[in-house]
Amino acid sequence: MSSATDDKNAGGAFAALSQSVFTVLWAATILGNTGTFIRDVASSWLVTDLSAAPAAVATIQAAGTLPFFLLAIPAGVLSDIFDRRMLLIFVQVLLACVSLTLMTLAALDLLTIEALIGLTFLGGVGAALAAPAWQAIVPELVPRPYLKSAVGLNSLGINIARAIGPALGGVLLVTVGAALTYGADVASYVLVVAALLWWKRPHGEADVLKENFTGAFRAGLRYARASHDLHIVLLRAVVFFAFASAVWALLPLVARNLLGGSAGYYGLLLGAIGLGAIGGAVVLPMLRRRLDADGLLLFSVVITAGVMAILALRPPQELAPVALLFLGMAWIVALTTLNGVAQSILPNWVRGRALAIYLTVFNGAMAGGSLGWGVVAEAVGIPQTLLISAFGLMVAGLVMHRVKLPRGEADLVPSNHWPEPLLASPVAQDRGPVMITVEYRIDPQHRGPFLHALSRLSHERQRDGAYSWGVTEDASDPSLLLEWFFVESWAEHLRQHKRVSKADADLQAEALSFHQGEARPVVRHFIALERRKH
Repeated sequence: MSSATDDKNAGGAFAALSQSVFTVLWAATILGNTGTFIRDVASSWLVTDLSAAPAAVATIQAAGTLPFFLLAIPAGVLSDIFDRRMLLIFVQVLLACVSLTLMTLAALDLLTIEALIGLTFLGGVGAALAAPAWQAIVPELVPRPYLKSAVGLNSLGINIARAIGPALGGVLLVTVGAALTYGADVASYVLVVAALLWWKRPHGEADVLKENFTGAFRAGLRYARASHDLHIVLLRAVVFFAFASAVWALLPLVARNLLGGSAGYYGLLLGAIGLGAIGGAVVLPMLRRRLDADGLLLFSVVITAGVMAILALRPPQELAPVALLFLGMAWIVALTTLNGVAQSILPNWVRGRALAIYLTVFNGAMAGGSLGWGVVAEAVGIPQTLLISAFGLMVAGLVMHRVKLPRGEADLVPSNHWPEPLLASPVAQDRGPVMITVEYRIDPQHRGPFLHALSRLSHERQRDGAYSWGVTEDASDPSLLLEWFFVESWAEHLRQHKRVSKADADLQAEALSFHQGEARPVVRHFIALERRKH
């Protein structure tokens, strides 16, 4: 089939479902996420039976999200090092054991707040370990023309589970009790493991430059530290989720204490959020035609703050689910906008690790916000806390609207324009550190613009692997400037060759335009001497 035909057939939103492996795993993840929501709604409601303290309820919410803050980055590295299929199978078995323990304790009437918090934390650990791997396998399941469809279907699948799971969990909790409710979650993991065992993942070719855990971890952190665009996305995410977490942390108490609802009603509220998120995914293309990324995020801020204020006013039980439909819509718009911007500014080589950093920040803001708003609710009450968080979200959202999100229009495809370094003899890959120098001949009149261009280029050097960078001048000839940067090993420098993007090549061309003379700048590589035993 021709490429043009592929693109035509792949244009629909549901086109990826024509790929059988993707369809099976997509359906399995919907079942698995539905089971997770069933478990979470049961735990969130049961803790209100054990304690009416807002701090205890908020702690359950924090226990589920804190592992993402602690483990998302290591999990992103693990997903690049180990077989992702086997990693996912291991995690699903771990999660099944957590829910099996909850089921056993509930059946024996031995559940305590401490047990719920501890097992919720373990469930969060499993989810944190699995999240980067689930994201990373999508390009393996579908041809490239179907990738956008697959990503969209994954988002839809999560919201289908969010719409079904909480409501089903509330019904099961009321009709069959906590033990069988947790049992439904155990069954969902069995189905996910079966689907992963059915998938025969092809083995990739060995990569002689494959990173180890510590090296990959450091490279990911170096990239995040040097990426100004990523800093803006993380800042906007922290501000939004820290304030918006109040409604998630206190929703069980809103349902029970403010609105006088049952477990089924709490599940209905969560289901309304899920349905609202599905509706938000449907209307998002229309919103994008009218609003840019900053406008979409401000739209989410206004809607979320308004819903929190409505809940604080103790609306009738019939009105609250309607309000939460709008909360779900605002939530999916904010999540999709921030995640989409993050995806657009990241090159493929570091995408998993950088997205893991984004998940760390997102879940850290949610966990910290949940704990903080729980403490505030203990002191001033639930309605007052919701009003405070709504006001804070509006003020912070208006202030942050001035910090514009990056457009993500740079071409991040590898340029492969760096020539292979000349070697007198083969160099061991683990030798280092390595110092790379580039000699420029610059007209003194152009020094200012050149240094400005070189400064922009320095961020690229550091994002792609340099841990130190600088520029010096020849004391005897001020027109001769020397750029230098260090990488930790020869292998890391070879990886740097493969990481340079076409956008980075444009930055380098801008700096080179100031170089005088016919010959290109001289590039040299200096490697630390190996220690010899005497």
